[in-house]
Amino acid sequence: MEKVLEPLSKAECNQKLTAVGDALYVIGGKWKLRIIIALKEGNYRFNELQRTIEGISAKVLSNELKDLELNGLIKRTVHDQTPVVVTYEPTEYSHTLKDVLQSLSAWGEMHREKLRNES
Repeated sequence: MEKVLEPLSKAECNQKLTAVGDALYVIGGKWKLRIIIALKEGNYRFNELQRTIEGISAKVLSNELKDLELNGLIKRTVHDQTPVVVTYEPTEYSHTLKDVLQSLSAWGEMHREKLRNES
């Protein structure tokens, strides 16, 4: 049986909308969560990430990595060697997205199955 949600006050609604807006600003879009997942799977170099995340261009990947670093979700390390090697890794803060990623993954699988069944 579906749970019926109680209506929110205007202030509560605005608070929730603001919170969701803040979250989407940080992790929204087509690529950011995919990058975080790829990093959690051990793809730490730029080219590894680009090969793993099908369809992402180098320019977009570079911009998304900068945004994720700015928001404290990944750490960029430049290794002083020749040639210079740059690696990326998820931060401890990125682990706070674990439940979000699991929920999105489960919902995505359920939705895909729903669409298959309706076809």
